[in-house]
Amino acid sequence: MSTGTLLAIIIPVVAVVALLAVAITRFMGRRQHLQERFGPEYERTVEDADSRLAGERELKAREKRHDALEIKPLPGSKRERYSRDWAGVQEEFVDRPEAAVHDADRLVTSLMHERGYPTEDFDQQLRDLSVEHGRTLEHYRAAHEVDALGTQHRATTEQLRGAMVHYRALFDELLSDGGQARHAPA
Repeated sequence: MSTGTLLAIIIPVVAVVALLAVAITRFMGRRQHLQERFGPEYERTVEDADSRLAGERELKAREKRHDALEIKPLPGSKRERYSRDWAGVQEEFVDRPEAAVHDADRLVTSLMHERGYPTEDFDQQLRDLSVEHGRTLEHYRAAHEVDALGTQHRATTEQLRGAMVHYRALFDELLSDGGQARHAPA
């Protein structure tokens, strides 16, 4: 074989290998980005999907939808009002725990709406919140489940107390976040 023929074979092979290496690196970088951004919600979404790729597509779609939302910081006066409202809900817990948990749910939903999150559908709330609040999302799920039990008078006082703690985790994050998106490069 001549040198020209060898080069005609080797150069395209090297180019394909280089392109594959770049593609794999980018793919792994995107996966790492999604894992870091969504936290535990990454694994939950991938497990619920038909495949890892389908789960990652879902997470990318969530990012795109979230980026189109107008999430805004709260002015100091509104943050103070929400803090006072939360203190009232906590005081209510002593005498009316089920009502307090339900009021905590409404207060968190109101805060989400005020910040710019759509609040009509709970499942969509979870998807929208997962982009910036994936690490506290499980708190919201757990609290919401207890709230549902509480409205049926089936929740124990300990479950209701736990729900208040769970709601507080998301409430604090939404209140202090100030709407500052933490976008990592894709």
